[in-house]
Amino acid sequence: MDTTTLLYIGLAVIVVGVLVYQVVTSNSRRNKRFLSSIINSWGNLPKREYDYGELEHIAKYFQATKKEEFTIDDITWNDLDMDSVFCMMNQCRSSSGDDYLYKLLRTPLTSKKELEERNRIISFFQRNEKTRIAYQMELSKVGHSKKFALIDYVNNITKLPDSNLDNYMHLFLYVVVIFAIIAQPASGILVAIGVLIYNIYTYYKKKTEIEPYYVSVGAIVHLVSCAQGLLKLNVPELKDYTENLKQAVNVLSSVKGNAKFLGSTDKFSGNMGSMMMDYLNMFFRIDLIMFNRLLAKVQKHKKEMLILMDEIGRLDAYISIASFRELMPFYCESELEESKEGFVEAKDMYHPLLSEPVANSIYEHHPVLLTGSNASGKSTFLKTVAINALLSQTCGMALAKEYRSCFFRIYSSMALKDNIQGSESYFIVEIKSLKRILDAVNQDKTPVLCFVDEVLRGTNTVERIAASSRILQSFADSGVMCFAATHDIELTTILKDCYSNYHFQEEVTEDEVKFDYKLYAGPATTRNAIKLLNVIGYDKNIIKGAEQRAMHFLTDGNWKS
Repeated sequence: MDTTTLLYIGLAVIVVGVLVYQVVTSNSRRNKRFLSSIINSWGNLPKREYDYGELEHIAKYFQATKKEEFTIDDITWNDLDMDSVFCMMNQCRSSSGDDYLYKLLRTPLTSKKELEERNRIISFFQRNEKTRIAYQMELSKVGHSKKFALIDYVNNITKLPDSNLDNYMHLFLYVVVIFAIIAQPASGILVAIGVLIYNIYTYYKKKTEIEPYYVSVGAIVHLVSCAQGLLKLNVPELKDYTENLKQAVNVLSSVKGNAKFLGSTDKFSGNMGSMMMDYLNMFFRIDLIMFNRLLAKVQKHKKEMLILMDEIGRLDAYISIASFRELMPFYCESELEESKEGFVEAKDMYHPLLSEPVANSIYEHHPVLLTGSNASGKSTFLKTVAINALLSQTCGMALAKEYRSCFFRIYSSMALKDNIQGSESYFIVEIKSLKRILDAVNQDKTPVLCFVDEVLRGTNTVERIAASSRILQSFADSGVMCFAATHDIELTTILKDCYSNYHFQEEVTEDEVKFDYKLYAGPATTRNAIKLLNVIGYDKNIIKGAEQRAMHFLTDGNWKS
């Protein structure tokens, strides 16, 4: 073997060595980055920022897999600002985790046994840091797909035809080029340049067309890899869940071997090896050919793909909930009963989105009517009770020192808006929202828990009080555990036999209003809206005139012109 040959062999060995070193060190840096992120994020507020429309993509998994069971409808979800609660809770390391956590929060359990099992796994991750970190390291390899909802492309992937024949035809052009160069070197080179430009152009055009599906297959490869990693950890406490993974992995494991050919769709691309793979793909369409081979396999196994997404997402979501528990100032494991009679008993319950929340306690087996002025805390308290009821039936926890209740179907009618596109006034939207709650009463044996803020605010005083009193009475007669807030003090008298009265209050001085946001028993006994005008700085004549007009109505029963 001559010196030149040895030199070439030596250079080849060096190049290969450099590539291997790049891959190894890149993986090492990636793992260190994952570990640092996992440790720093545990029990802290998520730093993740969501791209425009990303939450809509996350919601699609819930919408696509929703069954006949009770779920939180859009009105209630938006009333409670549950998107913000989700973002505050979401420390998931994978898109499957994002999707499952969102679905979990919109699907309250009504089975004590199922909730206890969920709580067991969440508590296990809280207590076992080493196992939890090992799981999160594997889950981190899946990552987040921000542009696409994976479930959409899993559902649509069977519609994509195999286009490998076209890829092979483009490769055949290189054979033509070789013969052209041999026959006529000068013109052959020009042909080679033309073919190369044409192939690169058609490569990127084709890749753009199938990119969503291409990314989906790449994501499935990472899910398979993650599942294999989780199975190797072999944690006895999680055996039931990893057993479910085995079925999907056994069927889909063959796709993992081709992952290296997927080029830049690999979320860990960027090292020298990946860059060289990108060039090879561009010239020889290796990724497109392998994509079609993978496509043929995954099209046959949609069921197993859904199992993979579901089980990985479940474990990721449970870890996220465990971290959320550590984030909160305090919480308790909820005590829930399967009962036909609605009740809520909570000690020092608070709202998760407030930086300095005021905790309130309530022990009620009857519907509740809340009164008090604007900004005194009525709406926040309604949302506090509703969110904690939802967290109890989804995450097995309440943000309280003690929490007991029965299982509920949860509804609200609070932050409604006019439906301009549907030509519906606020009042029409409101009465439709309330009717959906009345219609739900007889659909299931599980009691209804509902929250109504300012009943029928969209109409005049006389009809509002007359109609709202009958609607609230109907809720009580139907066994609905209703929490309603109102400015109509008259309702506290009309409904005193079926609703427990509570109120919020404030102290108004000449130049300020002080709220303590504490819940008090009984109806509100003071009126201070006109006093608030003075605090804000309204003209003294407006304030004096308003006070005189209000006093005239209270004494004579009619309005003075």
